[in-house]
Amino acid sequence: MMMGKIAVVTGAAGGMGRAIVAKLIADGMHVIGLDLDADALAEMAQAPEFQGIATDLTDPDAIAAAFSQIAADHGGVDALVNNAGTCFMSEFPDIPVAEFEKQMALNFSGAFHCCQAAIKLMEGRGGVRKIVNISSNGAYNFDAFDPPHYRASKAALDTLTKDLARRFATDKIAVNSIAPAMTETPLFNVVSEEVLAEAIAQMPHGRAMQPSEIAAWVGFLISPAGDVSSGNVIILNQGRDVR
Repeated sequence: MMMGKIAVVTGAAGGMGRAIVAKLIADGMHVIGLDLDADALAEMAQAPEFQGIATDLTDPDAIAAAFSQIAADHGGVDALVNNAGTCFMSEFPDIPVAEFEKQMALNFSGAFHCCQAAIKLMEGRGGVRKIVNISSNGAYNFDAFDPPHYRASKAALDTLTKDLARRFATDKIAVNSIAPAMTETPLFNVVSEEVLAEAIAQMPHGRAMQPSEIAAWVGFLISPAGDVSSGNVIILNQGRDVR
């Protein structure tokens, strides 16, 4: 148990976010969830171990304000999970400028700004502090249907993971990425049933993974067992891409 530890989870109200929040609360942490959906955060706040801050994660000023509130309320941060993200499906070379900018802002830039804010609040905290970035197999597997701006946003996130892991290793801040393949979340709704069925058929177990399965890996990395892991991109896909 990690009693008294403060974790921040972005995209907390989504399918993956809720699973991660539940896992970290079960592990004894107090969780602050950042999400645009204020109503969902209010509903989740029925759990005493959870605090929601409605935040537009594409707005650096909103992120700064959220972390200022966290600093005032809790004094620091022990773990950050950059989970917020989406996948826009326009086809190259006809991806609208606004869609590209929003894709990068949510999947990469928001995580970048959260890392900057969280690392400042990790100073002086006991033990090994943790950052877990939720990436995607789409950054590596080009058989799947993922569009290029989505892939690029996740690849950038993984490069940030490695840089921060190296940069802050001696400060005892461990930074890792988890890169899941097909996971059953509301993002399933952005693709056709045909494309979805084809993608699931490629999974060795014949099924998509569940958010709780990914959340268990997040919990492991944030637990003391994860103290010695940093700079890794952990690919979860049931062995699909082994060649």
